[in-house]
Amino acid sequence: MTAVDAHKSLGKSLIDSPGTDTAADAPPPRPERRPLAPYLLSLPALALFAVLLLVPLVMTGLLSLNSFGFYTGIQDVWQLGNYIDIVTDDYFHEIFLRTFRIAAVVTLLCAVLGAPEAYILRRMRSPWRGLCLLVVLGPLLISVVSRTLGWALLFGSTGIINTALMAVGLIATPIEFMYTETGVIIALTHVLVPFMVLSVWASLQRLDPQVENAALSLGAKPFTVLRRVVLPQVVPGILSGSIIVFALAASAFATPAIIGGRRLKVAATLAYDEFLNTLNWPLGAAIAILLLLANIVIIVGCNRLVERRYKQVFE
Repeated sequence: MTAVDAHKSLGKSLIDSPGTDTAADAPPPRPERRPLAPYLLSLPALALFAVLLLVPLVMTGLLSLNSFGFYTGIQDVWQLGNYIDIVTDDYFHEIFLRTFRIAAVVTLLCAVLGAPEAYILRRMRSPWRGLCLLVVLGPLLISVVSRTLGWALLFGSTGIINTALMAVGLIATPIEFMYTETGVIIALTHVLVPFMVLSVWASLQRLDPQVENAALSLGAKPFTVLRRVVLPQVVPGILSGSIIVFALAASAFATPAIIGGRRLKVAATLAYDEFLNTLNWPLGAAIAILLLLANIVIIVGCNRLVERRYKQVFE
């Protein structure tokens, strides 16, 4: 090989080698610009959310800081007297405790009734599945007030329930359902159980039926399959349904007002009385704000506990 050929081969190897600085001389890549279209499209919804939800909440919070006198009316001052009265008075403690006790029992009953109901509906075949689902969701097409008034007719001392039980001979005197926590819990459970069914139904749609068949083929009993295979998979649905049911039950007004009456007050009916009967708007606003905050704390706390327990399912 001549010296000229050696020189050419050396130059070609240097050009083709990966260690050249041609890449270093190239300009750095420009950062990608995020499109503004998604943010612009979401502005109307955010504006509507702010106007219809955030602004009233802020106004209610500011109203709760005012004072009220029966002779002076609402005074535009900033103070925490309304919150101090609620925190230190046993009367308000009893009402808030009753509110969350009813909401917790209703949530538990809806989970016990709604989860198996959704599982049975999923196992059904057409057309029975559609018909039964329509029966479950049909009450949502009727007003809550109408359904609650129907329960009031059933719960009366001369209603169908007491009349039937007395005719059979199971009871000698009518059972008191009206103006009791039992009547409110039964009516609220009937009103809110469809929300639990829908939430669990959505989770069951992601469950592969072959997983259950595989567990059965490996020797697992049906109850073990439900407990070890199905239940962990539907926990997100039960959790989301419980959040919806608890929030609606704790803030329900029509059903406790009709079934519970003025004798059995909850936080929602108490705020209503303060706004429209005693005209103590600041105290009613403080009750509403505390009810909202308590709902948020309870729901978020339970959510974190369940997510920590079933971490793998949520991931």
